[in-house]
Amino acid sequence: MPRFPKAAVVGLLLIPIFAGAFVIQERGAQRGAKLFDQVLSLVADRYVDSVDVGALYEKAARGLIAQLKDPYAELYSPKQVEMFNQGTGGFYAGVGMQIEDLHGNITVQKVFPHTPASEAGMMTGDQIVYVDTFNVKGHAWKTDSVSAHLKGQPGTKVTGKFLRAGVPELIVVPFVRRVVRIPAVEFAIMLDNKTAYIPVQQFNATAASEVAAALQRLTAEGAKSLILDLRENGGGYLDQAIEMTNLFIPKGKEILTQRGRGEPPVTYTTQSPAMVPSLPMVVLTDGYTASASEIVAGALQDHDRALLLGTTSFGKGLVQGTYQLDGGYMIKLTTGKWYTPSGRSIQKDRILTDDGQLIEVHPDSLESDSARKERPKFKSDAGRVVYGGGAITPDVYVPYDTLTSVEQKLARALNGKNGLETAQTLDAYALEMKTKVKPDFVITAEMRDDLYQRLTKRGVVIDRKEYDAGSKYLDRLVDSRISMYAFGDSTAKRRQVSDDRQLLKAVEILRKGATTKDLLALAAAMPGGSPDKPKQK
Repeated sequence: MPRFPKAAVVGLLLIPIFAGAFVIQERGAQRGAKLFDQVLSLVADRYVDSVDVGALYEKAARGLIAQLKDPYAELYSPKQVEMFNQGTGGFYAGVGMQIEDLHGNITVQKVFPHTPASEAGMMTGDQIVYVDTFNVKGHAWKTDSVSAHLKGQPGTKVTGKFLRAGVPELIVVPFVRRVVRIPAVEFAIMLDNKTAYIPVQQFNATAASEVAAALQRLTAEGAKSLILDLRENGGGYLDQAIEMTNLFIPKGKEILTQRGRGEPPVTYTTQSPAMVPSLPMVVLTDGYTASASEIVAGALQDHDRALLLGTTSFGKGLVQGTYQLDGGYMIKLTTGKWYTPSGRSIQKDRILTDDGQLIEVHPDSLESDSARKERPKFKSDAGRVVYGGGAITPDVYVPYDTLTSVEQKLARALNGKNGLETAQTLDAYALEMKTKVKPDFVITAEMRDDLYQRLTKRGVVIDRKEYDAGSKYLDRLVDSRISMYAFGDSTAKRRQVSDDRQLLKAVEILRKGATTKDLLALAAAMPGGSPDKPKQK
């Protein structure tokens, strides 16, 4: 008897079961809709204060999105949609600040030079309370909404009200927006006369072309190897991640696959010949390497094109889509996940806490032996084991330099509850010193004394003995701030190389291998894949 009639019978028998499931699901939806209508009616009719019904529906919609516990999902009002479109349209103006949500406070993380923000005296640590008439404090707005509102057309005005530690009243700053171009590659330099060092700080609309230009210049200067630094790079445009990967990987190779609910997978491949298909290469990653950065790192690792060194990446592998709604509203919703060429999901499981913080479900930032054994294993093109389970695990684990116990004490005193005051004092001091120092300056005892007095006046309580004992840590902070303001990022980085443990290890490994294949073989020969990985006790 042929097998297909039996299969057909089995299919027929399953139909009533599926039909029953649909009926149950439909009844559940009806009960839910009835519950919602009853609650809405009671609130509209009986609540002590009158509430506009339209506003109630919007609050309910926002509550629904909040219950998804998805930090990347958001409902935009018509005004927010306008600001969002201005901020992503390719030609816009802004004020020149990098901002971040710190425990419900939209906080200035960086002020870019030659911008309205720098000219107005904005400082790292300033908290944004109002943008125009909108109160954005305490999770009222998410970071991208605030950012979108600060952006707009050149010549238009926006007013910010800021809270600054030590200043009792809000600081009111009227900005006039200007075109602000923040490069993806602020500088690219040669290390030890033969290693190109290219740090990429974001994936903006020109990131790939900026890296290509830096590569062309440095290889012309004699670069025989490359370090691509993706540390603290939170990502950006997908097309730039694809183009950047294509600089190193030949035409026709898979870069990533997007998989969503109810849709066929979409695979992205390289479209052009590689610019530098064989240059020995190390990619630096850390816990802030996210999204587009992880796409590049994951593809280079899976195709055995680069050695990855540093710490495990952030694990942001979700795809967001925007959908227009009636009345001018728009929703941004997570619709899929990214997967590397070997099939690894980039997304690391996290939960969103009530105060808006993302916490790892299974944290193991040290990538211990036991943690690796629990993670799913995949294979690179050459058959090397690469680890799945979310985020990108480096081939060679190298943590940042560990502070001594006395340095840790000073760091806690400076960066704990006094973090804002410390950052603002350091910035003010560095700006004052930038015209007084030469490129070969050194931090002196007099400079430390001056800074100690300034910190004390700002209310930062530090035991003087602890302050002096941790002077090496303090000197690095001050040196970095002053050299950046006085001479720019490239000079600041050159001065910091000797303190960058991960960068030094990358240079050391590149000296031992003539090809990327050599580098990967060296990594495989290291105990546990890393000479610096912490031992299990």
